[in-house]
Amino acid sequence: MSRWLWPIGSLAVLAGIWWLAAHFAPVRNLPPPEQVFAVMIEEAQSGELFRHIAATLARVVAAFVLAMGIGTAIGIFLGRSATANRFFDSWLIFALNMPALVTIVLCYVWFGLTEAAAVLAVAINKIPNVAVTIREGTRALDPGFDEVAQVFRIAPLKRLTAIVYPQLEPYIAAAVRSGLALIWKIVLVVELLGRSNGVGFQIQLYFQNFDIARILAYALAFVIVVQLIEWLLIRPWERHARRWRLEASHAY
Repeated sequence: MSRWLWPIGSLAVLAGIWWLAAHFAPVRNLPPPEQVFAVMIEEAQSGELFRHIAATLARVVAAFVLAMGIGTAIGIFLGRSATANRFFDSWLIFALNMPALVTIVLCYVWFGLTEAAAVLAVAINKIPNVAVTIREGTRALDPGFDEVAQVFRIAPLKRLTAIVYPQLEPYIAAAVRSGLALIWKIVLVVELLGRSNGVGFQIQLYFQNFDIARILAYALAFVIVVQLIEWLLIRPWERHARRWRLEASHAY
């Protein structure tokens, strides 16, 4: 129970700061929390809030799975092969420094204003970050486990699932956490530029009307969704990953 008190208390303090700031700023520029939550409830009752959050969440999941799968494969490959890493390292740096906006615009120009182009643009922006994180984790793999696998002639697939993956789990968890935070922000830009639904589309619509309360309501609603994913899925998995590494270190 105490594990939940700190984040809840911290968020309560943040809400208090927001409430105080709203009373010193014009309501049009910074509506107070109670007004934003009232708008959120109104949008939820109409069904619009859930419809647009579902559309954004579907794009986030699709881009996330694509980026994690490709990025993890690239990271393991570069971490295992020093030659490949030397050759492709400059490519990776180039991809890391490519602005997300440029990638999104190019995907829309090349593939049209389609759902596939939107998901691809988001995934391309995240793949290099995943690859770098997993590459560093692969470099840190304990060579002793590889020697055991060779002695007992463990099959490659079994070696990957039973030896490599558990050691990479903390790095994968780090990539998941940073990836989730980055991907949903890029998805909003993708929706703002070229989709007809989603949280980003709604924010763009209400920006044209200067409706700050609804902009904050949609943004806050999706932040709550992402925070729940963090608390209920990512943190428990991260604790499991750390426990495995701790048990392995005690074994030595």
